[in-house]
Amino acid sequence: MPFDVNAQIYPWQQQVWETLTGRFPKLGHGLLFYGKKGCGKEAFSQQFLAWVLCLNRQPSGACGECGSCQWLKADTHPNYVHISTDEDNKKQNAKIKIEKIRDLLPFVQQTVDGWRVIVIEPAEALNISSANALLKTLEEPGDNTVIILLADHYLKLPATIRSRLQHFALDRISAEQFSDYVQAQLPDAGSSQQQLLMNLSNQMPLQALEVAQSAWLPLRQEFLQDWQKLVMQKNMPLAIATKWNKSLSFGEFAPMFEYLLSDLICVKLNQTVKNIDLEFNVLAEQYSLAALFKIYEDFQRSKQYLEQNVQSNLVIDELFIKLMNL
Repeated sequence: MPFDVNAQIYPWQQQVWETLTGRFPKLGHGLLFYGKKGCGKEAFSQQFLAWVLCLNRQPSGACGECGSCQWLKADTHPNYVHISTDEDNKKQNAKIKIEKIRDLLPFVQQTVDGWRVIVIEPAEALNISSANALLKTLEEPGDNTVIILLADHYLKLPATIRSRLQHFALDRISAEQFSDYVQAQLPDAGSSQQQLLMNLSNQMPLQALEVAQSAWLPLRQEFLQDWQKLVMQKNMPLAIATKWNKSLSFGEFAPMFEYLLSDLICVKLNQTVKNIDLEFNVLAEQYSLAALFKIYEDFQRSKQYLEQNVQSNLVIDELFIKLMNL
């Protein structure tokens, strides 16, 4: 991940920022920044690591001008290491290999001027052996070293790792902060549109902007109509599948389908739906609760097949045949 010079501290992160910069350098050397996708934890970590390395720190952030800041902008900082899954292995369950963690040892043991920063993300991608190797580094990190782990779901980290880190939640966002941010970015969004975006983004503002710009958001109604026709008339599944294969990539289709399927399950359970602008009752009557759960389970399994190079159009074809509920 190249350093992002435009990263910013969002309003809902201000308190954590003041806590961290106020306590520095009396912080522990292991920090865990966690929060749901779309809370801006990546941007926060970039701001904080730049501030730690900066030679002319300001209360609001790094100066942006000193030698250290220039190195970061050029992506050549000798005191900063970023560890993630391999670029060519971006599969859902890709892991951070032990070799990458072992390679940290010389970095943390050498004597250098100034601070050193290591960022590991996503921290959930550490496997058992790489997590064990990291323990050693966390226990004896050397002087002036900060190790930052980023995680969506910190409980997926081994307890041994969690217990050696200070935890900072970056997704504590009030409805007012959400609304103010989305309103500033999308001035034409009315209150019902904002509520819809809030529902479809886990109440995370940056995720809400992604949803607002997604190809699938305006197609949900049309897809529901096709789905309803499919299950009631019980014919032409492959023709409809071909249409949707052409309309959306699998990466765009999957979140739309999962949100709509979840809402159908909510209707069956008398729970509130997330897609508040759509009507689900007629479609919900066509399925039992057990059938909907089976469709959900099969779809999750199909997503794993894609990682084994099964073609996505075959997954969609199979899904539409199942949706007929024969």
